[in-house]
Amino acid sequence: MMILQTDEQTIGDLGIFGKHDSRSIYDIYNRTHTRGGESLLEEMFRNPLSDKAEINRRSNIIENFARLNIPFPYNGSLFDVVEKYLLHGAENHSNGSQSVLGEKEIQNGVAGVIELIRLTSGFVKNSALGEIDAYATEYDSITHLVEDPAFSPVLRLPQKEKPSYAAITAFDALFRNSERHKLEALLRHIYLLDVYMSVAQTAAERKFVFPRALDKGQCLLTLEGVYYPGLQQPVGNNISIDSASNVIFLTGANMAGKSTFLRALSTALYVAHMGFPVAATAMSFSVMDGLYTTINLPDNLGIGASHFYAEVTRVKKMATALSSGKSYFILFDELFRGTNVKDAHEATVAVMKGFATKANSIFIISSHIVEAGESLQQQKNVSFLYMPTRMNGHTPTYTYKLERGITDDRHGMVIIRNEGILDILKKN
Repeated sequence: MMILQTDEQTIGDLGIFGKHDSRSIYDIYNRTHTRGGESLLEEMFRNPLSDKAEINRRSNIIENFARLNIPFPYNGSLFDVVEKYLLHGAENHSNGSQSVLGEKEIQNGVAGVIELIRLTSGFVKNSALGEIDAYATEYDSITHLVEDPAFSPVLRLPQKEKPSYAAITAFDALFRNSERHKLEALLRHIYLLDVYMSVAQTAAERKFVFPRALDKGQCLLTLEGVYYPGLQQPVGNNISIDSASNVIFLTGANMAGKSTFLRALSTALYVAHMGFPVAATAMSFSVMDGLYTTINLPDNLGIGASHFYAEVTRVKKMATALSSGKSYFILFDELFRGTNVKDAHEATVAVMKGFATKANSIFIISSHIVEAGESLQQQKNVSFLYMPTRMNGHTPTYTYKLERGITDDRHGMVIIRNEGILDILKKN
């Protein structure tokens, strides 16, 4: 399976797992009922896909789950019992020791596995799972597992009849020894079901859209109504990128919404590569080999590195990746903010011209240095967008909507005067 290249800087920038005081993107999608499903969902977030067919297949499965509104048929507490029970079997299998489970725990474990097999058998027979073409491989695997002849004694048991002591002993040997690997495989399928249903529920409740993945190397990205899903009252934006405009220069005031838009776009593209629905009204995208953002780049004071040096190191990492010839989505918010305006101007122009030679990748650079944008006007594949500031008398207001061009806003001193800073400084 081909995995999208990314790094911890990007995962942190986008709030994929968040911090203790904020809700993460992972939290938004996590409605899982099992620890195994929760762990698998985290694994998917850490390993987005880089394969068009696999992305579209997963997206199709989840979209059908959302359409069919199939509920998770298990009680989460059942898995606590079964997992603990099988875990002891795994330990015994590896070291040859005798079971450390008590008689009551064995009885509960056997009963839990019996219920799991019965529930799964009924679920695959009576639900609409078999109608989902993209899910056919997983559906067949689950069906074959629960219909395995080894488990036929389980399905023949009368529903309300408790197994005898001899039957429990026989089932215990079956479940924890000879057929344990099949039960573990069944659990993995159920965890995946848990993830699909969890994400489908998120899509239905939040009205997220299912993107369409396109071939690599085309530099196509179209988004309508994209917004950052962690916001309470988001403003959606539209953007369309192709090979004739694969480098975007974004300007605007500090509070105009640049960083929020950049997070919204990058998060949508990241999540789309997982085959998950995104916070937008429409989306299609060329599959990329890697996705890297630089929004909140920390100084590395531990080695005496300045912010500017951290930026240079980050740009070097991107240049090295691009030299492979693969397709990347690369984003810098306020590139070279750690140096003086003249150096930042020259460096921004030079780096963006270098990026512009990479025809199979997409680049978005935001900057306060509008003069850098003016120096890039002759570059054919560079497009210019900005977030406007509107003045309501002496008060700046923000639309948070993208517009074409380079901003000519100069409202920094207005804000400083409005805050009364100069008056405060005049006081003795």
